[in-house]
Amino acid sequence: MTPEAALEALAARAEPGRAAQMAAYHKVPRRYLGLANAETGALATAWRKSLPLPERVALAAALWDTDIFEARLAAAKLLTQARIRPDAAVWNLIQSWVPQFDSWAIADHACMAGQRRLVADPARLDIVEGWTESPHLWTRRAALVITLPWTRQNHPTTAELAARDRILGWAARYVPDRAWFIQKAVAWWLRDLSRHDPDRTRAFLARHGAAMKPFAAREAARHLAP
Repeated sequence: MTPEAALEALAARAEPGRAAQMAAYHKVPRRYLGLANAETGALATAWRKSLPLPERVALAAALWDTDIFEARLAAAKLLTQARIRPDAAVWNLIQSWVPQFDSWAIADHACMAGQRRLVADPARLDIVEGWTESPHLWTRRAALVITLPWTRQNHPTTAELAARDRILGWAARYVPDRAWFIQKAVAWWLRDLSRHDPDRTRAFLARHGAAMKPFAAREAARHLAP
């Protein structure tokens, strides 16, 4: 599968008029083809199943470099897979994308691919912690989005609890950051955590909730019992 053939396949599924609507919604200047996410996902899934890993990584890199919205989503979906061995090339490619994030939709899809690689090798949290000091807003935000799996363990191991507390420490350092997307990311992490670890969520909010933006504190507590 060449990048040109992949782009042709994506363009063939575009809906008339949808590209302009997407551009207006996402508000980031780049080319939009006008595909529903389900269509992009269906193509990426088929390619993921049919291509050997080195070819998938190469295709994902080429699609990302086009800076076309749906091509970047497809690039991320090509690499969203739990079991990949070896996965260093995949992790390195995802890392290379992070400084280029400029919209929540693309960042979230790339982070979903990155979540699998972090779960596969939690030692990579050392790298992600460096993102929390970045001057780039989207890199800072990615540190929380890519670590969402640590909110979802019902019976975490000692190591998983340590990682959970470590990431909560990052979230605490983000509280003074007034950027909406950073506050939203903190709220998202806490909201998901509250379903599985309400005590830690309450403790965080008791200590930091008053300093969060009101919308973020409300969102973080949405699933906590009164």
